[in-house]
Amino acid sequence: LSNAAWAGATRHFSGNAADVQPALHGPALNLGGGRTAVDAALQAMIDLARGCTGCASSVDVVVLRATGGDGYNEHLLALNGVDSVETLVISRRSDAFGADVEATIRAAEVVFFAGGDQCNYVRNFRGTPVQAAVESVVDRGGSVGGTSAGMAIQVEFVYDACSDSARSADILANPYHHSASFTRDFFRWPHLAGTLTDQHFVARDRMGRLLGFLARQLQEGQADSLLGIAADEQTSIVVDRSGKATVYGNGGRTGTAYLVLADHVPGPGEVVLADTPLTYNDYRIWIRRAGESFALGNRRSNGVADKTVSVIGGVIRSDPW
Repeated sequence: LSNAAWAGATRHFSGNAADVQPALHGPALNLGGGRTAVDAALQAMIDLARGCTGCASSVDVVVLRATGGDGYNEHLLALNGVDSVETLVISRRSDAFGADVEATIRAAEVVFFAGGDQCNYVRNFRGTPVQAAVESVVDRGGSVGGTSAGMAIQVEFVYDACSDSARSADILANPYHHSASFTRDFFRWPHLAGTLTDQHFVARDRMGRLLGFLARQLQEGQADSLLGIAADEQTSIVVDRSGKATVYGNGGRTGTAYLVLADHVPGPGEVVLADTPLTYNDYRIWIRRAGESFALGNRRSNGVADKTVSVIGGVIRSDPW
């Protein structure tokens, strides 16, 4: 293990220095709800990249952070098929332009974004060589994922948290609350078009804010329909190249994901306005627990929703949580 600083970034390296360059069989994605990492999901994204579970093929992993240290290194290195792990702490936007930083990411087969503040990732990485390098990993068939803030940035509609952390009560009362800020045109991964995510979902009572986020994007004409993908803590969703998404958890009550579909632009009787409580009807919600799957490649194949809820005057009329 060695630690070094170069090109303005800090790196923490563990494992073998040689570049393994295996054939890749992805792309695959890992969307983590935060708190404790889900080892089975980390292993799944590694195995989907290398195309096997028990073979000798190995990969190099890069962990990207805006703050923090090498907390993932030894943990990831202990998983099957991992040859090396290198954490890059890129705390300033200027750090993302280092040639060595870009080269390190491009040489990886798996990239994982740690948690923290997704605004740092948006401000530091969007439109930089770091973004292009991560995209090159997916283009080659590698795996990309993240937990908490690292999950938030993986979709087309990113709640960026650059204007404070949004609370459900505030967003239901006012979908244009100052804390609701968004970024588009960051990453555009297979099967995640027209999606928005949320994390720490039940623990931090975030259903209300997700409902408001979805309705606001539709009100602004950003899409005709939008799918929210939410994960509880200690929960990860791994998406394979076909768009099949499998839920993983750490046992107990963990391992629950939610799909929330808002399928129409607000119409008569619905209200999505600034300083006005939200009214939007018939969100369809699917609930999937650890070991279960849902389809992102063909969303219609998910069948009849488990729940249908509406928000009337800022109040969720069905409360299945």
